[in-house]
Amino acid sequence: MKRNLLTRAARKGMSLIEIVVVLAILGILATVIGGSMLGALDSANQDTTRIAIGRVSSALDMYAAKHRGKYPSTSQGLVSAKTLMPNGEVLLDAWGYDFVYLSPAQGCDAKYEVKSLGKDGKEGGVEFDMDISSCNLNGEE
Repeated sequence: MKRNLLTRAARKGMSLIEIVVVLAILGILATVIGGSMLGALDSANQDTTRIAIGRVSSALDMYAAKHRGKYPSTSQGLVSAKTLMPNGEVLLDAWGYDFVYLSPAQGCDAKYEVKSLGKDGKEGGVEFDMDISSCNLNGEE
């Protein structure tokens, strides 16, 4: 009788192989879902950076309006525009890097250019590492 109870109890549990298979399936699912979530996060960071560049550009336009159409020089940087940001907003892109300010613009025919160096914080790049500039706020090169 005891032997019969032990074999039934042993059959009710899961074997080590079954546990390993379940863990492997869960790991694959986590990898697939996590990868797509990271891509969505990077895309959201790009959109947030485009919006921030638009806000900085508005502050620069307000600066120029107060200074008879003159924009800050490249050496003055964004320090001048920072005083016009609402609530003392920090001038960083979504990845925490400082914006690059050029006057006159180098990427287009404009009086100034504000750009983010993208996720990698380096000049150039593709996909999420691509630079985002006020010259092309739609994200196209």
